[in-house]
Amino acid sequence: MTRRRRDAGPPATGPGEREVLVGFLDYLRTSIATKAEGLPEELVRQPGVPSGTTVLGLIKHLTAVERHWLLGQPVRNWPATFRARADETAAEVLAAYYETSAEANTAVATWDDLEAPGPRPGRSSAPSRRWTLVHLIEETARHAGHADILREQLDGRTGR
Repeated sequence: MTRRRRDAGPPATGPGEREVLVGFLDYLRTSIATKAEGLPEELVRQPGVPSGTTVLGLIKHLTAVERHWLLGQPVRNWPATFRARADETAAEVLAAYYETSAEANTAVATWDDLEAPGPRPGRSSAPSRRWTLVHLIEETARHAGHADILREQLDGRTGR
C-alpha cells in the first residue's frame, strides 16, 4: 500500500536575495534528509537503480558538494562521494550532512556581496556566490527528486 503524504509548500523566507536562496536550499536539504528517516539501515543503503544509487549515498554526496562549493574543501574523487563506507551508519551520515549544512549557512551568512567569487578550491577563478548558491539549489533539488523515487521504490512512501 502506498502511503502518500502531502508535500510541504515553498518556504517562507526573508526579503533579501541571500535569505531567499538559503531558504530554498534549506527547504531542499530537509526534503532529502526526510527521505532517509524511518528507513532501516539495510534499506537506506539499498540501490534502487542499476547505477547503484542509494538514498544514503545521495546524502553523502550532497555533504561533499556543500563542503566543496560552500566551504571551499577540495574533493579528490567525486564518484566515491556517492557511497557511504561500511563503517558509517546512516545516523552518522545524516549528522554530517546537518553539521555541514549548518556550517555552510554560517559561512554564507557572512556573504554581503553575492557578485563576489565563491569558494573554489584549487582554481584561480570561481563563479559568483550567487551562481554558487543557485547551483547548490539545483544540485540538491535534482538529488532530492532521485531520493523521492528511491524511497517510493523501497517502501511506497511519497511526499515530504
